Amino acid sequence: MLLTEKETKAVCEKLLSYTKADDAEVSVSSEDFSHLRFAANTFTTSGRRENAGATVTVWIEKKRGSASANDIDDASLKTAAQEAERLARISPVDREYVPTLGPYTYKPSGGYVDATVNISLSDRARAIDDIIRACEKESVIGAGFHQARGGAAGYASRNGNFHYRRSTLVSLSVTARTPDGAGSGYFLRNHFDVAKLDTKRVSRQAIDKAIHSKGARAIEAGTYPVILEAQAADDLLRFGFDARSADEGRSPYSAPGGKTKVGETIFDERLNIYSDPWHPEIPASPWAEDGIPAEKIYFVRNGVLEQLRYSRYWAKEKGKEPTPGPVNTILEGSQPGASVPDMIKAMDRGLLVSRFWYIRAVNPRTALFTGLTRDGVWYIEGGKIQHPVRNLRFNQSILELLAPGNIDMIGVSERVSGSETQGRGASLTPALKVKQFHFTSQSDAV
Repeated sequence: MLLTEKETKAVCEKLLSYTKADDAEVSVSSEDFSHLRFAANTFTTSGRRENAGATVTVWIEKKRGSASANDIDDASLKTAAQEAERLARISPVDREYVPTLGPYTYKPSGGYVDATVNISLSDRARAIDDIIRACEKESVIGAGFHQARGGAAGYASRNGNFHYRRSTLVSLSVTARTPDGAGSGYFLRNHFDVAKLDTKRVSRQAIDKAIHSKGARAIEAGTYPVILEAQAADDLLRFGFDARSADEGRSPYSAPGGKTKVGETIFDERLNIYSDPWHPEIPASPWAEDGIPAEKIYFVRNGVLEQLRYSRYWAKEKGKEPTPGPVNTILEGSQPGASVPDMIKAMDRGLLVSRFWYIRAVNPRTALFTGLTRDGVWYIEGGKIQHPVRNLRFNQSILELLAPGNIDMIGVSERVSGSETQGRGASLTPALKVKQFHFTSQSDAV
């Protein structure tokens, strides 16, 4: 059961009372999580857990110590406070210490639906059974993971700050493979409202990709025009916008002489990147990093880098105000979005990529990443899909990918969760048609 705001605040106040440190902050969280997993066209595991825990961070003579408890009874809370104080006394001075926040007012952002955390197990079972039957009908082997989560989190400081939020999340990922292993499809979506998770769409997309990726042909690595489905775009696009790394020359937003690229056009002029805690499709925390109230905030507008994210410490160092975000990521075009079928019709020769996997940073200065395509790549010629192709490894800079002149078409932004998050996060991301994408080698993976 999730802790109410009143219960969470009471635990926070109790934990604060157990430490006499110069400054302190505490957080209390509770969770209700359930799942259903299936593989080889059959149910495999189902389970549920309920957790509650707390963390306390203290400063004694500006020396920092932190400890956590996986229970919220009095004894556990006292032990955590004592351990945090012990660690603070033997720690070096925290050179980035900023006093904890005082009282603020936070505007609620939503994102909680009771039916999600209290999901109907029979409805879930029927939905997964329908997926298994659809896989059997199309002679593919299905596997997947359905999860529903409710969370409550509260924070309090020695200086009188307190904030609390409940949120929910339900997700479904489905992998479908042909019996000979030659074709594979994957699809993942999530939502905070279980009624808005289209499980039929998830299974249909995974099954179709598996069927139509069979018989893939090898092609040479190289630079190709590419259509990235929203899933692939979301898997790859990672921004950050950290002011400190930019100021210190460690960022794609760094400029010579200790300057930054704020005010420069770095992306296609049709692209906007912003954060909005109150967006109806992707509501997020009403507080940003360090607990300051979140706001709708643009980082890129019409391709121009408008601002960077300043933490409370770095803002103090630079004589600026802390940045009230981001708390989510919304990437969208400033013009009406194109559909993926329209992008295919507009492509002379190129590739359609379903998703990416095993993505790792190569060079933070250029936002260069490497990884693999997975679960469906197709060759396009004359505005039509001609045949599936074998997977490829890529080395691609996000700055080059989104640079002025490289983007042909931008899709409609939709709620997508990165493949490597297993459905735990979400952003609003469109499909993209780009002129150049760099593939470095072939891959034998399906």
